[in-house]
Amino acid sequence: MRDIKKITLFLLLPFLKGAYASNVNITQCFINLQTYANQTLNASGLVYSNGEIVLSSDIMKAVGLTYYTCYHHCGSEAENPTWANISQQFGAWLLPYLALISQLPFGARHRVDNLMSAILIVGSPVLAGYSMILTVLNANWISRRFDNLSFPNTKSAVRILISLQQSPLRISNENSLLSSLVVLPDNDDWWPTIADFLDYTHTWSIASATTIAWVVVAYLLTVASSLSDVPSNINSNGQGTGSVWLWLIPIVIGWLQLSPKCDYTRVRKAMDNADAMAFVATDDLGGVVKASDLSEMRALFIDTDMDHPSSPDEMLTPPVYNYARAISWSRSAEDVFNAFRIASNNAKIHKPVTTGATWKNANRRNFIEPSNRKGNASEVDAYCRLPRYVVRSPWATGMFSRMFVASLLPLALQWATTGAAVLVVYFTPTVGLGCRSLGYLIYGAFATLIWVMLVVSSILSHYASSYSDRPRSPFSSITIRLVKVASNLLRRGGKFVAIVNALGIIAAGMLQFTNVYDNCYCNSSVLGRGAQNAYSIVVFDDSDFGQTKGAWFGGLALAGSACLGFIFYMTLLTDLVPI
Repeated sequence: MRDIKKITLFLLLPFLKGAYASNVNITQCFINLQTYANQTLNASGLVYSNGEIVLSSDIMKAVGLTYYTCYHHCGSEAENPTWANISQQFGAWLLPYLALISQLPFGARHRVDNLMSAILIVGSPVLAGYSMILTVLNANWISRRFDNLSFPNTKSAVRILISLQQSPLRISNENSLLSSLVVLPDNDDWWPTIADFLDYTHTWSIASATTIAWVVVAYLLTVASSLSDVPSNINSNGQGTGSVWLWLIPIVIGWLQLSPKCDYTRVRKAMDNADAMAFVATDDLGGVVKASDLSEMRALFIDTDMDHPSSPDEMLTPPVYNYARAISWSRSAEDVFNAFRIASNNAKIHKPVTTGATWKNANRRNFIEPSNRKGNASEVDAYCRLPRYVVRSPWATGMFSRMFVASLLPLALQWATTGAAVLVVYFTPTVGLGCRSLGYLIYGAFATLIWVMLVVSSILSHYASSYSDRPRSPFSSITIRLVKVASNLLRRGGKFVAIVNALGIIAAGMLQFTNVYDNCYCNSSVLGRGAQNAYSIVVFDDSDFGQTKGAWFGGLALAGSACLGFIFYMTLLTDLVPI
């Protein structure tokens, strides 16, 4: 606990150093100006709560200063903060969210990748929500496609494919690997075994439930406290900060519900353990050998050591990177589905694998005799090969429609919480666009920009990877190289902006808690009103806060409803995932 306090103090030092360098006291400055104006009957620069210049007879009813008066007489620097207020606001509004980040799923091989995944989530909540919903939609899509198939091991195949969404899944039919895995009865133990190996959960625990409860209770209590005493520390109040971070609760709850298989070590071990059980058909009739006796290549494998991946982010297992591998995963999953579909269609017409053989009927319903599924390598390949007239597209069926649907709710969540924060500070006197509200708008805009950059990067990288091995003209080669360059620039640029945005939203909260925004420029909402019409409210009474309280309640309702809607939608979707 002592170490945490030292770290917190160290992080706050830059803000405190700048804030305490000032001797500005805007309230005392206003009182001095009001007293002088009352003596001289010169009300110039003093305003009512609506910004109008007070009459000479109403000097003592003045509640604020015009921006120019404040700037010239009170100074341009910020007021001094108090440590008690900083620690209270930081502990109530920001610290619980920073602690909640630890409950996000990580699982990468290297700590720097886990750190970068946390930065991406904080820098772009849209990207985190998009990756999450796209993961569920892909799981539902492949599950429904397998529903109508009647062939051994289809249910295990669905479980395996869904479990490998957090891994760089690759498919190979070299040496009849995939077709043998699908068709041969010798591999009937492989499918359920690897499905069981991958059947582990990263879900609710006492720590995660306690952390989420702490954040929710802390938020509600601090909101109630703020509404009961609006004038207290109004310019450093963390109501906006609490709202702009509220998206983190549904994101954490959603990943806990989904329980992604993102632990690289466990997934890799599961795949390695199952390798010894895979068999491959040979050119001899009915002959099989272990796949490990032929080569190191497997029908289904996770390739984290690829020299030139379509996107480096695809190799990283934290779930936020699902945006990068969703397209390639869907293509691989559909390849496996097509192999099962063709085999299932052949079985429905009672066509055995061995050419010229007679179908042997089973005594049980929906059961295929193992002898009907035996043959040599060429026969096994032919049994689950797509017809020649079918052109394999590099894009899985319905991929872009799922990407579109997966974008809607995360965008709504991002802008509902960001909009709530803007609403809170916009209608806090002086009403208008100011330093605080602009900071939140920039955060939301950058978060959306990061999502656009990284998703477009994933599309371009998959396009370049899919067409790089095909015969092409010199013009096509140049196009592919340009696409790769554009993809890399977008990916690196998106990550850089994410780092800036994540640090920026934390800094924005600290700037508010340490009164850095508590100066004539920011308090007067110069950005929205313009310097000529801007004014700063210094003295508050209860009549000034009806609109403010309404905005604060509205912000709470907007952010809260968006978070609850996201959780409800995820609950409905995850209930359909067959894991």
